[in-house]
Amino acid sequence: MLLPRKEKHRRVHRLRGQKGGVATRGINVSFGQFGLKAVQGGEISSRQIEAARRAMTRYVKRGGKIWIRIFPHKPITQKAAEVPMGSGKGSPEKHVAAIKAGVVLFEMDGVTPDIAREAMRRASHKLPVKCKFVDIKEI
Repeated sequence: MLLPRKEKHRRVHRLRGQKGGVATRGINVSFGQFGLKAVQGGEISSRQIEAARRAMTRYVKRGGKIWIRIFPHKPITQKAAEVPMGSGKGSPEKHVAAIKAGVVLFEMDGVTPDIAREAMRRASHKLPVKCKFVDIKEI
């Protein structure tokens, strides 16, 4: 799982209402030939990123090269079950990557377009945001 090595702050604001908007950076396929692009914004946890990576890697049978273009920097806290109101913020439980619509999440190279499309489709089923397959030739 992906985790930050060091954090400046243990707890950060959630900014729940600001997932909207369209990304201006990270919107092009830069490293590989195929990509998986987010159609909507949201938060993707490190476990979901790892599950998507495993789904792609297993389908291509460890062939080709895969790049992960997002990283879970934001810590998400959670209070214990049945804790009364008050008594501060909860302890950090997981890390998420806050993404906007249009961000390329994964890239792939060294495989045929059909294999890449199916691998990305399987990866998109593991993610909480809608995604689409992009090819560098179509851009």
